[in-house]
Amino acid sequence: MDKNVSFKRKISSRAIRGAALQPIKGFKLSPNATAEELLAAYSSIGFQASHLGKAAQVVRRMQDDKSTIFLAFTSNMISCGLREIIAQLCEKKLVHAIITSTGSIEEDVMKCSEPFTLGSFTADDTQVKANGLNRIGNIFVKDEQYASLEKMHLAFMDEMYRKHAGKMCMSEYVAELGARLNDKNSFLYWCSKNKIPVFLPGPLDGAMGDHFYFFNKTHSKAPFVIDAAEEVRRFYDIMLMANKTSGIILGGGIAKHHLIGAAILRNGLDYVVYLSTGTEGDGSLSGARPREAVSWNKLKREEDSAFVEGDATLTFPLLACSMLSREK
Repeated sequence: MDKNVSFKRKISSRAIRGAALQPIKGFKLSPNATAEELLAAYSSIGFQASHLGKAAQVVRRMQDDKSTIFLAFTSNMISCGLREIIAQLCEKKLVHAIITSTGSIEEDVMKCSEPFTLGSFTADDTQVKANGLNRIGNIFVKDEQYASLEKMHLAFMDEMYRKHAGKMCMSEYVAELGARLNDKNSFLYWCSKNKIPVFLPGPLDGAMGDHFYFFNKTHSKAPFVIDAAEEVRRFYDIMLMANKTSGIILGGGIAKHHLIGAAILRNGLDYVVYLSTGTEGDGSLSGARPREAVSWNKLKREEDSAFVEGDATLTFPLLACSMLSREK
């Protein structure tokens, strides 16, 4: 061992060493610990726990600064039980606008009538199909639920077509839809009740797109028009008029980019937290870290951000619980 020079290197820099580095340690377990206390203790564990601890700190600053908080998420967040978590944040008005995809709207409405069920990632998909089921990871959705959605939505569409002379933007459309729901586990219910706008940058990517297609087949002379320009105006007005802006982003895709892309107009978000399993090696927006957003003026400073690499079903409930506890 004395001849091994590997650990007898001459220290040529002390740029990293120093008392400012946080010691790695666990914490005393307590059955009475709050989510906020738990996340504060996570900071010293290391690995992704420390990232989640930092995310909680960033969200705390969002709240303390009274910033406008945009929540962006992919539709699978509503497929799973995060739907009810998101609904509670909307009930307490802890987020001020939502950006998501069409599947979120469809599945939130479908769950108002009947829940999805727990299946298996390794289910025999031929048998899943034969049983009239559709698989989202380890979650099953019945064919009948989509059939019920179509029946309900076509009737709603006809009502909106007549009420608004065949032209609406999607945030307006979704607000009207949420007002028809009577399920306190629905995020659309609370968004409509609390006037939290829900923006859909890809409004026709889903079953609802099919419904608009078939509806307009019977209204070809005066089709139902989705006013994308008005949708952008409403979204950008909130972004530009806010004193400070923040983003909590679950997953990636179009919802993520619609939020951080709009932030360029004000030289970036003030704070952002990404919860994602995306990788940055393929150059995708979904896997891009906050530091890349800085280069685009989508985020002001990397120091005011956190990236947690992990399934949002594990990380977001803790973060949301911490947000709720600070509003008491």
